[in-house]
Amino acid sequence: MKLVKAMATVAGLTMVSRVAGFIRDILTAAILGAGPIADAFFVALKLPNFFRRVTAEGAFSVSFVPLYSKKLAANNDADIFASQALSFMTLILSVFTVLMMVVMPIIIMGLAPGFEKQGVRFDLAVELSRITFPYLLLVSLTALFGGVLNARGRYGPFAAAPILFNICLIIALLIGTKWFETVGHALSWGIFAAGIAQLAFMIFFIIRQKVKIRFVRPRMSPDIKKLLVLMGPGVLGAGVMHVNLFADMIIASFMPTGSISYLYYADRLNQLPLGVVGIAVGTALLPLLSKAVGENDKQEAHLLFNRSLEYCFLLALPAAVALMVIPDALIKVLFERGQFETIDTATTSLVLIGYAIGLPAYIAAKVFSTVYWANEDTMSPVKVSIIITVINIVLAIILSQAIGVVGIAASTGLVAWLQITLLKRGLKGQPEATLDSKCKTNMVKIFISTCIMAAALFIMKQVLGDVLNNGTQTQSIMALMALVASGLITYALAVIFTGAVSIQQIKTLLSKKRA
Repeated sequence: MKLVKAMATVAGLTMVSRVAGFIRDILTAAILGAGPIADAFFVALKLPNFFRRVTAEGAFSVSFVPLYSKKLAANNDADIFASQALSFMTLILSVFTVLMMVVMPIIIMGLAPGFEKQGVRFDLAVELSRITFPYLLLVSLTALFGGVLNARGRYGPFAAAPILFNICLIIALLIGTKWFETVGHALSWGIFAAGIAQLAFMIFFIIRQKVKIRFVRPRMSPDIKKLLVLMGPGVLGAGVMHVNLFADMIIASFMPTGSISYLYYADRLNQLPLGVVGIAVGTALLPLLSKAVGENDKQEAHLLFNRSLEYCFLLALPAAVALMVIPDALIKVLFERGQFETIDTATTSLVLIGYAIGLPAYIAAKVFSTVYWANEDTMSPVKVSIIITVINIVLAIILSQAIGVVGIAASTGLVAWLQITLLKRGLKGQPEATLDSKCKTNMVKIFISTCIMAAALFIMKQVLGDVLNNGTQTQSIMALMALVASGLITYALAVIFTGAVSIQQIKTLLSKKRA
């Protein structure tokens, strides 16, 4: 099945990227810690990433890929359309980037009002954000080329591009302190260099595939008008949804120093399954589902929807439960060294639990959203995003008053389930978005298997507790690997025993990979 192959390709390369990202985060925690420079850098990191998710990976991708895929299937000047989109994106984002760099002090005042004006965190946040913001333009062009390759069935290059990002930041951490004023400056320039490296990497594969995309004079053609019409609600929806990230940062900026850093480190662990599974499903499903919808193949669309949802919960549910059962062990072994202390571990662990609550729902939401996008409906998800964002902000403020920074993460986790409920309700009457009997049965089996895994993790955590907490660094790492392995093995055996996954399915997948 093309979906499984595409998901496996994207998930495998994304996993490599996430492992490199963890090495980066371990070094960041040890060298940068959770102090004022760290808070300033994480603001500078989130700012271009926010717009990247709204434009490159948000509104643009979900609008461009279906249109390009359908043109490609119909042999209807797909590369001319991509060239026009490239020219428009470059022009608009170049102007936007320059303007944002000019007014950066005002932006930081709005994003982190808790930072003392003219204080260390404020001044650094402004300076570092001006260095990192051009990354938006570079990564947006990278996303355009990635969308073109994905639509052509080449998922590997775009999935591998984030590996370069992490490598650049690791290099910056290792050598940056010798060449730059602070570690924050080194990391910021590392982000800029990563954007250049990723774009060059994608251009190489575009040329290799002999895709004829070039810069042309921007012209408001009917295709570009349609793209912009679809992007309008997409920008609003993605922007509104990602306002949550900045709302969290704004609320945390009024809390004790280190609060923004706690959210960042916990989110990095939460992003491992969210990124690997969510990106794999979204990236693989959108072109395939768009093609099925374009060809009016309702049976194929229904099959893609159900198997995608099934795979989401097969991978996301055990990941979420594991993060809730052993968060302290993960945070302690991965991050507690150098400037990252025991008290930081305790708070970050609780924040991670809050995020993990909503992990399966956020990943499954990508499947439901893809049905809207494949049908060129970018407006309906916007309405859901607005509702979710308002509720999340209100709930975060309420919970943060009671349980501090942990309340911000808990709010994010809880509203995810409301989001998926509203998205599902909006698809009522869409035949491709109904659950088949196989999906319903397997959901129950996956739940039972996850409970078995949770029990095994809890028992093993007690057995290995002394080594995890008091062993040497090497002993602690080995103990954590044994703990994680026990959960993986238990879950694998459980899903086979319950029948959620059959031996035959595994053999078929492996034989396809070898082929």
